[in-house]
Amino acid sequence: MRGDWRDSVAPTLALFGSASTLLCCALPALLISLGAGAVMAGLTSAIPGIMWLSAHKDVLFVLSGTLMAVSTVLWWQQRSAPCPIDPIKAAACARLRRINVWLLSGAWVAYGCGLFFAYIWVMIFY
Repeated sequence: MRGDWRDSVAPTLALFGSASTLLCCALPALLISLGAGAVMAGLTSAIPGIMWLSAHKDVLFVLSGTLMAVSTVLWWQQRSAPCPIDPIKAAACARLRRINVWLLSGAWVAYGCGLFFAYIWVMIFY
């Protein structure tokens, strides 16, 4: 089947990239807004990578946005490609396409949340 990696690897990478934007920016803002600053302090001591992500958020957002844009373009190109004739492979193809749409949608929502808390929230409330 043509484009297998396009249906699974690209949206998965986009989801992980957008999840990292949530970890760097949306999660700390949410925890601190809820008054759970101690939980955030515990998380940063248990997972020191969160602080690294926050320190490099500009690069993180550019790379994540690029991954997601490439993934969306690949999805758009493959959206009407024919699935195999074999019923088992056709079912797998249809299932991967549904999963792909959910992964991409979730990735864009996560990216938007991270973008809001990293850049827009700061301009509104500080």
